[in-house]
Amino acid sequence: METIIVKAGNKTNGNDKYALFIGRWQPFHDGHQWLINQQLNKGNNVCIAIRDVEQDEKNIWTSEEIQGMLEKRFWKEIQVGIIKVICIPDIDSINIGRDVGYDIIEHTPPPIIATISGTKIREELKNKTK
Repeated sequence: METIIVKAGNKTNGNDKYALFIGRWQPFHDGHQWLINQQLNKGNNVCIAIRDVEQDEKNIWTSEEIQGMLEKRFWKEIQVGIIKVICIPDIDSINIGRDVGYDIIEHTPPPIIATISGTKIREELKNKTK
């Protein structure tokens, strides 16, 4: 797994902008970490937005539980101000206008990361509790 390089981020440049990642994070896994690292390793700040979804088989934790897990995992990065973790309402689309002042970036993971499955991880977790 790729190590997080904790840099001061854009905060030291007087820029409070963040790279926004929106997801359910059910659960947060190595593929998600790889994705977040794409911006952290560039020295950019990251905002992790947790969609407030109904609990079901695919969403085994509440958004508040996910927020607590992420805040524990990224405690150091949160303390220095390079990561923020927030809950947002569930969404069905992301809409932009022209010249909105930020980039839309798609990160294509390497094959070893692309094969990670949140569904498979949830099944393994479920089987461990039986």
